[in-house]
Amino acid sequence: MVQLIGVPFDANSSFLKGAALAPPRIRLMESDGSANTFSESGLDISEGVAFKDCGDIQFEGTNAEQAFYTIKTNIDALLQNGEKVLALGGDHSVSYPIVAAHLEHYGSLHILHIDAHADLYEDFDNNPYSHASPFARILETGKVKKLTQVGIRTFNTHQREQALRFGVEVIEMKDFDFDFLERLKGPLYVSVDMDGLDPAFAPGVSHHEPGGLSTRQLLKIIQNINVEIIGADIVEYNPTRDIHNMTAMVAYKIFKELIAKM
Repeated sequence: MVQLIGVPFDANSSFLKGAALAPPRIRLMESDGSANTFSESGLDISEGVAFKDCGDIQFEGTNAEQAFYTIKTNIDALLQNGEKVLALGGDHSVSYPIVAAHLEHYGSLHILHIDAHADLYEDFDNNPYSHASPFARILETGKVKKLTQVGIRTFNTHQREQALRFGVEVIEMKDFDFDFLERLKGPLYVSVDMDGLDPAFAPGVSHHEPGGLSTRQLLKIIQNINVEIIGADIVEYNPTRDIHNMTAMVAYKIFKELIAKM
């Protein structure tokens, strides 16, 4: 059974705060939203049936290094019994400690990263734990076999250099097709940044970046992954920018489809 954990931390956000409010809002869609609990494949994604809700990680403050170890320790404890974990962030910085914990259990991973941004900055705002840098930190471990990034549409010179340095396969949104799915290998960790979607489909994010994936394109990606997904996160949903819980419902839909594949 997949273990669900909320990671309500957004102190590493460089632009707007609010992503820390996301986990309870996404959960709320199960009871207060307009959908039922079934995935499109026909599985009942209910608590106690498909997943166990382990609540939210508690943080004593906003210190980035302390938060890293708090998250990593909590995820490690969940992985001890061999179950899979799906995390609800939080800003994208939470992916670093979550993946770090997975690497201690799996040794090496392949990662699929859905995002408008590459999040590969070597040093952003003098904060190595910034939400703009998690995949630089993750790749520096040398334990990730391959990172595939999909939906990117904000590349600058530095991030292109970083992608080349680490051998990242980048499917920029301007060149998007589904062919990369045939190249994915496992064990696979999936990280979904909600701003990978076009703002028309997901307005409740801190960084509006036009020209992104449609909800159906993202669902098709998830539904057509043909290797084992051993962990996942959904991050960067910001309820303070949402419209009538529209993005919360999209996040809840993604949550159900990920659980169904896990």
